[in-house]
Amino acid sequence: MAPRGAARILPLALFLTAVAAVSWARGPPGALWPRQGCAALGRCCPGRDPTCAPRGPRLCFCDQACGALRDCCPDYARACPAVPCVVAEWSGWSRCVKPCQVSYRVRQRHVLQEPKNGGAPCPPLEERAGCVEYWSHQGVECQQSLFPALITTGNYGKEREKRGAPKDQETVGYCVQFRLGPILRSCQQVKAPHAQWMRYLTQGHTVCVKCEWPAQDARSRRCYGDGGGARGHQLLLWQAAGHPRCRGTWERLGQLRDCSCPEVHRLVFI
Repeated sequence: MAPRGAARILPLALFLTAVAAVSWARGPPGALWPRQGCAALGRCCPGRDPTCAPRGPRLCFCDQACGALRDCCPDYARACPAVPCVVAEWSGWSRCVKPCQVSYRVRQRHVLQEPKNGGAPCPPLEERAGCVEYWSHQGVECQQSLFPALITTGNYGKEREKRGAPKDQETVGYCVQFRLGPILRSCQQVKAPHAQWMRYLTQGHTVCVKCEWPAQDARSRRCYGDGGGARGHQLLLWQAAGHPRCRGTWERLGQLRDCSCPEVHRLVFI
């Protein structure tokens, strides 16, 4: 006759054997049942899609939101890899949208690859920068005076086309040195890549501003707002083209033939 302890152990052993059989049938953690998983489903879905779930005893999803909700199918990362957005290089800058007034120019880029499966989103596809053109789109010279002095980065002087400039004026210009006075804080808060030059505008620093065609007046060959008529230590006004909240005062120090300031402090009248 078997001991009482053996009689108790036998049912327990049978139970553990049954559990092991079920576990073996299910497979190791993360294993997939036949026809279950994103690869078997054959699609990966954007956002949260309740229909983007393969058949099987275990509910799992193949949509973009499953990562945050922690209910992705085990093969989601392999079957639905994240694809970041890819964009083309920037185009060249356009002409000023509106001539004969403070306006803006545009550059654009297009999407080469849309993001998928939670990949990095696309960056901005358009940028704008302030500008002024002193010639209409019909080639007629604008007749107006712009005040205060409108300035922008020296790189703009390299990019703008010198339309209608007589050959003897294409390279003629002059440089004016100013000492910056009080400046609005908004100049330090710009985020656009093409506007980073404003962050270097600091009270007390010296800047060099180039006056060149086509910003020059046709008769006087001077740029509006260059401070040529200023007296003594008179403070003059300036404004960043295209960014009216970035403005301040400066004191004219003198006029030179060429600008010798560091690149971050080289500007142009527009």
